[in-house]
Amino acid sequence: MSAITILLVDDHQMVREGFRALLEAQKDFRIVGEASDGLEAVRLADQLRPRVVVLDLMMPKLRGVEALRQITHRLPDTKVVVLSMHSNEAYVLEALRNGASAYVLKGSTAADLIRAVREAAAGRHYLSPPLSEPAIDAYKEKARKAGSLDIYETLTNREREVLQLTAEGHTSAQIAEKLFISPRTAETHRANLFKKLNLHSQAELIRFALQRGIVPMGNGSDASSL
Repeated sequence: MSAITILLVDDHQMVREGFRALLEAQKDFRIVGEASDGLEAVRLADQLRPRVVVLDLMMPKLRGVEALRQITHRLPDTKVVVLSMHSNEAYVLEALRNGASAYVLKGSTAADLIRAVREAAAGRHYLSPPLSEPAIDAYKEKARKAGSLDIYETLTNREREVLQLTAEGHTSAQIAEKLFISPRTAETHRANLFKKLNLHSQAELIRFALQRGIVPMGNGSDASSL
């Protein structure tokens, strides 16, 4: 049986080293690459075509959920195991809705992560304890009945990337350099996302990004002053 190829994505090198040691101890697992931010994760996934991506939910440059969405959209045969410190059902639902095959809490055991990778590779879903399928199914049904359009879903992939980088404090010139586009194009994307989200200032954009978990608290922005 062929090895399960894995791409590790976490912005902390020591964490990646720990996961690598843990997963490579399994004879049928093979680490084919590592990424330290969301943009790099999408690029390497497209290049390496791993069977499984182990992805931290909170990532710089492109948040984990958006990286997850782009990876599963571009590479339907690649499965994603999400790692997160958040046990809130809203976070779990967002990950599942965007294509995650498994959701593992960072406080889980090594056995949970190993099982999640195997289940994902086999085309099945897995939620680490204390998460449960019935609870998530109930939450999904509640969200379905609400039926309201999430305004964030109206943004294009590029607009979401510009949103996160803007919220992190990057200028249009810096965003253009990171995304390999012109400053004018970056400004156009920025203007479009402000219009779609009905935002009128940088403070409103940062507040929106914090509320959505696009950037974490303490990421250079003081929420109390917004």
